[in-house]
Amino acid sequence: MEKQAFFFIDDTIWVMRDIAREKPASIFDNAFMKMLKHAHDDTGMTVQINLFYRTDFFYGDDEFTLKDMPDTYKAEFEANSDWLKFAFHAKQEFPDYPYVNATYDDLKNNYNAIVDEIIRFAGEKSLSVALCPHWLPVSRAGCHALADCGVKFMSPTYGKRTEYNGDQSTLPYGHAQRLLNNRQPETMLFTRDGKDKRISASVCSYNHLDEEDYSLVIGKNTSILDEETGLRFRQLGGGPCLNNNNQEEILAKLTEFNENGREYIGVCLHEQYFYPDYFAYIPDIAERVYLLGKTLTDFGYRWITADEFK
Repeated sequence: MEKQAFFFIDDTIWVMRDIAREKPASIFDNAFMKMLKHAHDDTGMTVQINLFYRTDFFYGDDEFTLKDMPDTYKAEFEANSDWLKFAFHAKQEFPDYPYVNATYDDLKNNYNAIVDEIIRFAGEKSLSVALCPHWLPVSRAGCHALADCGVKFMSPTYGKRTEYNGDQSTLPYGHAQRLLNNRQPETMLFTRDGKDKRISASVCSYNHLDEEDYSLVIGKNTSILDEETGLRFRQLGGGPCLNNNNQEEILAKLTEFNENGREYIGVCLHEQYFYPDYFAYIPDIAERVYLLGKTLTDFGYRWITADEFK
């Protein structure tokens, strides 16, 4: 049995802004990208960067969009596309659950806006066919749009679905309003399995699997075909989220998975925690990334991109 590992970074836009404005000689002169290149060169780690189209005014950012990213570095991105990939994530960070009740055109337009820019500044070889949409849930119409745009794999939510009872206090952060806005029949509730208990009560949509189906893909490089859309639902993550676990916890969880014979481990990071001016900045993100790469490589895992997803 070959053991495989996958690493992806959600909520990404600030690194593209910094490269565009700093104009470094190489993309890897940028501190964030240098962190990734160091981990790749030393451990073989591969990386998928899931992009927002634009910065969000919530943080007081001035506006930057992917259209502002120059194509100056296209050849360098293409030269590293065997290990560094890019994919759609969302238009911007807020609102939460941006695609839970999305129309077909909502998704198609947002997806194409990002992917067109990726191809322009990084080349088609840098584009991934696997998505982890922002907050995960995507409507039935949205899933059809993504399939028509060429997406092959998508990360689902999972668990027992329950009906929304109308009590807005059962959902955090005003998420009941996101559930109700243009609500579609497939939009329901589930209990999210994860370390962040603040969002245990969560919203789900079409890309959702029950526990029995999800058990077929946990810790495996395999997927479940959705015959209606042609999308394949599969686990992208499942490992310790690097911004929710310290180094000791990361090492303990990876060791547990390895000892239990898990053949696929996917791990996520959210970009913003790398930056000192972010309110929840984590100073040792680079150390956590390197620890991830070295640990799984030492355990005998081979780092893959979504090109090898099944």
